[in-house]
Amino acid sequence: MAQTAAKKKSATAEQSPAKGGGGRPRLMLMDGHSLAYRAFFALPAENFTTSTGQPTNAIYGFASMLANTLRDEQPTHFAVAFDVSRKTWRAEEFTEYKANRAKTPDEFRGQVELIGELLDTMHADRFAVEGFEADDIIATLATQAEAAGFDVLIVTGDRDSFQLVSEHTTVLYPTKGVSELTRYTPEKVEERYGLTPAQYPDFAALRGDPSDNLPGIPGVGEKTAAKWITQFGSFAELVERAEEVKGKAGQNFRDHLEAVKLNRRLTEMVRDVPLDKAPEDLERAAYDRKQLAVLLDTLEIRNPSLRERLLAVDPGAEQEQEPVTEDVALDATLVPANGKLAPWLEEHGNAVLGVATVDTWKLGAGEVAEVALAAAGGAAAWFEPSSLDEDDERAFADWLGDPERPKVMHDAKGLMRVFGEHGMTVAGVAMDTALGAYLVKPGRRTFALDALSLEYLGRELVPAQESDGQLAFGADDETQARTLMVEARTILDLGTALGARLPEVGAEGLLTDIELPTSALLARMERAGIAADREHLEEMERQFAGAVEQAVREAHAAVGHEFNLGSPKQLQEVLFGGLNLPKTRKTKTGYTTDADSLAWLAGQTEHELPVLMLRHREQAKLRSTVEGLIKSIAPDGRIHTTFNQTVAATGRLSSTDPNLQNIPVRTDEGRAIRRGFVVGEGYEALMTADYSQIELRVMAHLSEDEGLIAAFTSGEDLHRTVAGYVFNVEPTAVDAEMRRKIKAMSYGLAYGLSAFGLSQQLGIEAGEARALMDTYFERFGGVRDYLHRVVEEARATGYTATMLGRRRYLPDLNSDNRQRREAAERMALNAPIQGTAADIVKIAMLGVDRALREAELTSRMLLQVHDEIVLELAPGEREPVEEILRREMAAAAQLRAPLTVSVGVGRDWEAAAH
Repeated sequence: MAQTAAKKKSATAEQSPAKGGGGRPRLMLMDGHSLAYRAFFALPAENFTTSTGQPTNAIYGFASMLANTLRDEQPTHFAVAFDVSRKTWRAEEFTEYKANRAKTPDEFRGQVELIGELLDTMHADRFAVEGFEADDIIATLATQAEAAGFDVLIVTGDRDSFQLVSEHTTVLYPTKGVSELTRYTPEKVEERYGLTPAQYPDFAALRGDPSDNLPGIPGVGEKTAAKWITQFGSFAELVERAEEVKGKAGQNFRDHLEAVKLNRRLTEMVRDVPLDKAPEDLERAAYDRKQLAVLLDTLEIRNPSLRERLLAVDPGAEQEQEPVTEDVALDATLVPANGKLAPWLEEHGNAVLGVATVDTWKLGAGEVAEVALAAAGGAAAWFEPSSLDEDDERAFADWLGDPERPKVMHDAKGLMRVFGEHGMTVAGVAMDTALGAYLVKPGRRTFALDALSLEYLGRELVPAQESDGQLAFGADDETQARTLMVEARTILDLGTALGARLPEVGAEGLLTDIELPTSALLARMERAGIAADREHLEEMERQFAGAVEQAVREAHAAVGHEFNLGSPKQLQEVLFGGLNLPKTRKTKTGYTTDADSLAWLAGQTEHELPVLMLRHREQAKLRSTVEGLIKSIAPDGRIHTTFNQTVAATGRLSSTDPNLQNIPVRTDEGRAIRRGFVVGEGYEALMTADYSQIELRVMAHLSEDEGLIAAFTSGEDLHRTVAGYVFNVEPTAVDAEMRRKIKAMSYGLAYGLSAFGLSQQLGIEAGEARALMDTYFERFGGVRDYLHRVVEEARATGYTATMLGRRRYLPDLNSDNRQRREAAERMALNAPIQGTAADIVKIAMLGVDRALREAELTSRMLLQVHDEIVLELAPGEREPVEEILRREMAAAAQLRAPLTVSVGVGRDWEAAAH
């Protein structure tokens, strides 16, 4: 029987969406498989894949079209039909039915099931019936609905549905991916085919359908088929008078008559499929907005536009948004004038308070617009910092900086940075709800307050609007102030909910001992920034711009005409059309021209264009990087990047605005760019420090492999020593190629590299790479056993953990989808190693910062990039700072392969390299 989503009719909005013409209810039916498949090919899978390897392009495209169609058509009733399998009554009658269809792409598998989950969160009915196709279900519901007085809309990519078109049934047929729909009314069908909708299956039977493997008649195309149906009136009449059809086409028709009769039976849609719901039962209901948000977050669908469009068509949207401020009991205190905040803080400031602001202070741009505070008992306050008198301002600053007066914030680092810019210290942060949510579920891709509130509290927030700096006690402004106080209370309640979850995942210590102190340190680093040599960077930008232009000229000369190097379509035409170079991997938009494909072409041919294209892209990327750095120089002459603690699921830090990890580390161009980061006025030099081969040392420690540990403690070159073991030669006999292979192997194992990946990286055959890995594992069996053990343990528990207990959840380890499973296995290999290294670096940073302050030194930490720490040295402090760096970094973890630290000093970042 039909499979339907459970839904609560009591949640339906009091006012239904607009009805069809003449007040008729409007039923919209969608062909789930047909539209999902179109969406799959309309959007490239490589652009829509989660961090666990789950493609989401079909889901995203389907959801986008669904949101747009619900918005534009406003149906009162709605359902989606799906195919169960290819084992239908049609396949039983004609065994070759759809037998020519290609195997379902691996990337598509599983997405239909997830689309079903999406529909369930929307409380939308979905049907799938054994033995029937989705279009039979749609035909049944459409026929019943029209008889019951509905207007019907059918959204499908199957043209056979045109037979259902009538005065009250319209087909919306995708004509461009899933973004454009053409309305097929009776007039449109007749205009397109010269036939009535009732005659369409007659026409389709004669034409045949290659997509369904239904054979046509030799020499009979659409024009002839339409002419015959028009001439004879119907398929039945044509068969009855088959001898009257003249010419070779007529003879071919008679020769293939039985096949055409079969086509006609298969083309006709079934209109009496047994279903457990009638059209009247398909009224749209309010969404489970909490579960919708959780699902979109799990699928890492971060596009706010899609979320907003889906929520905008929720039939329960109006009534859902009302309780935002009503569900939270507040004893609100508005403080528009002086003298009220200090007493309020005296009364309530010792309790845990949630803190919310409208926007944050922009660096150097004045004051925060509004602040709201909320306590668990319901007390809440709102005020504008700019309007506080001296006593209230001092009371607020004292409370904010008091470590004994607990606070709950969302993105505490941002508030620490901006309050600190205005001379106010933030201390006593007991919970950062963004960091807490990250530790509970590190794989999620959004830590927005509204999404977390919906998931953990079932409370939907209306975002506060930016203030104009004034509050008159009119209804609108009081409502806005109350909204911000509700946000503060939500932050407080969310902190309580997450606080209860942290012990369950063993992350309490990670929050209090590592992540929160790291936030405070990063806020100071962001405020400090790093000085930039604008003239040097501008000269670099000119050089890269010149290199880009040179590459364009040489590429044009190489092919004998101009073309747009940035256009994949034009490049495809040049490479595979004009030059007739070997074809690369085929995609929906043609043959790939990505960097890997160009590198492959460069190795397969002697033509210079692939090499020139790679150079052009490299130089264009470098130019873009430098342009971004120049734009990021603040009025103080320094670059203030933003560090992110919740982006990488492994715990590593990243940076944005600008992204300093984009700067190449080992190339001449990258080193030249780093020379643009210099020591600032009043300081003596930059000092850099990092660990030597930290991931490999962690792998040696976790695997307890005695041979690898011995290689680290020998004092010799690690990769040369390991290569000697693997190739069974003395270390002195290891040549550069041997060392290169072993270095790639060692790091590759720490990052879950497969034999195929190693072969691609080294430019060798996969068999040779596999043999190299086997030999390595023969010598280092502990590593082999560890890598096997960590995946199996994660498969059993669902997660990996670092030495400090930082978890990464990997549900796809047990996936039936090979690609998703293998991606999860690589993450399972990598997460404990890279995550432990990230924890060690954070501990080292905190230790160095604490020691600098205890020693009352004025040198300061500026950057942390690629596990490297960059400091700015005050005059005369080089020796004590270096001693602190080496001591604290070495003491950050006790490993079987001891940590070693490299330190360098110079006037710029590159000169300080070591």
